[in-house]
Amino acid sequence: MTKYDAEWAAAEEARRAWMAENSLYSEDNEHASCGVGLVVAIDGKRSRKVVEHGINALKAIWHRGAVDADGKTGDGAGIHVQIPTAFFYDQVERTGHTPKKDQMLAIGQVFLPRTDFGAQETCRTIVETEVLRMGYYIYGWRHVPVNVAVLGEKANATRPEIEQILISNSKGVDEETFERELYVIRRRIEKAAAAAQVPQLYVCSLSCRSIIYKGMMLAEQVAEFYPDLLDERFESAFAIYHQRYSTNTFPQWWLAQPFRMLAHNGEINTLKGNVNWMKSHEIRMVSSAFGEMAEDIKPIIASGSSDSAALDSVFEVLVRAGRNAPMAKTMLVPESWSKQAIELPEAWRDMYSYCNAVMEPWDGPAALAMTDGRWVCAGLDRNGLRPMRYTVTGDGLLIAGSETGMVPCDEASVVEKGALGPGQMIAVDMTEGKLFHDEEMKDVLAASAPFSDWVGKISEMDSELSGLTEKPLFEGAELRRRQIAAGYSIEELEQILA
Repeated sequence: MTKYDAEWAAAEEARRAWMAENSLYSEDNEHASCGVGLVVAIDGKRSRKVVEHGINALKAIWHRGAVDADGKTGDGAGIHVQIPTAFFYDQVERTGHTPKKDQMLAIGQVFLPRTDFGAQETCRTIVETEVLRMGYYIYGWRHVPVNVAVLGEKANATRPEIEQILISNSKGVDEETFERELYVIRRRIEKAAAAAQVPQLYVCSLSCRSIIYKGMMLAEQVAEFYPDLLDERFESAFAIYHQRYSTNTFPQWWLAQPFRMLAHNGEINTLKGNVNWMKSHEIRMVSSAFGEMAEDIKPIIASGSSDSAALDSVFEVLVRAGRNAPMAKTMLVPESWSKQAIELPEAWRDMYSYCNAVMEPWDGPAALAMTDGRWVCAGLDRNGLRPMRYTVTGDGLLIAGSETGMVPCDEASVVEKGALGPGQMIAVDMTEGKLFHDEEMKDVLAASAPFSDWVGKISEMDSELSGLTEKPLFEGAELRRRQIAAGYSIEELEQILA
């Protein structure tokens, strides 16, 4: 970073701080309108084709992002794919180690402060300490090759140092346990970084299943900036991609999506209430999956998270506690069911009643692309206020996203086309190699647990209170006088309060 870059970055931070203090801007009100999508092989087999489709589809939604005056700096874009094991075995060998192929390999994609070398070393020490504390072996660090020439002036001035930590499953635990403990490691790292006052440390992904490449750039720059993605050994069974459009936010490298499990187009209008409820849930939160480590993952939602990041944090903890991605989506962003309960199967109603009892809906326009490593899903909010169109091809691909035609397909090879409706989802179980449409998926979820037994223990307060009557405080002329004094209109009285 040049002296000019450092001065520009400092001035930009000061400008943002001044705006937060003296203008209508508040990070609490940050929302975005973006492009999102996924490509997944229904049979779960990795291929180079899926990665290339993901890269090209991301380029196809460039128009859903904003561009700075320099013509190169974007609001953020990224792609989420499976870890290409052969590629990273080669990277392990370059560290001087022989990869232990009988042990799973995990990769951490890490943003470090670029200009403060002391802080950089502090960050590496924090990361290594927490990995070793959990009992895993570190092969080493890898500098991620990047092409800074494609970046705009502002993106380059704020660019972090991007490195990968290569970790071996030396404990020999199963994949689910490895993923869960990597999640705990990341949460411990975040806490330690906050205590050490190095907020520039950000872990994009830490997983034995998948890896995220993202940054403050345009959609067409992602694969150019990260040459890794152009390597023929980079193969995956899925690709989730996202182009960010900041409507009232400041673009930042870490706010680019996808996040660890989902990519989100829309906004969560109930965010403040959801965040407060999660703080309440943390007090009594118990999980056999985390055991004594439960305190290490609190608070679930990090301070300063955007609405999408907050949703991802809760989605992730639900998955790590034992739920799959479709169930986590159903709990957090359910369909509108209570007013049409008669039309729904009883098993569905029991499932939704259970979800309603344990988790408040995250409401607002939302098109979601999600994965837990096994399931890959696309879904909409209860009002269907963002587009999510899908195509199923004859060669076994599900393509879903904000646009039709993101991945060019021969029409003769298209098996099915459609658009998700309000509250609907479509999902692929890559382990079983099966595609699930909305009704099939919800039938499976409803049969996955004894929801009817559980909801039988729930007390419905509406029915208990329905027989109670309350005497009004004011009536007649006195009520009208007070309504006029309070500024009520006829429309409010007839349409809202009636």
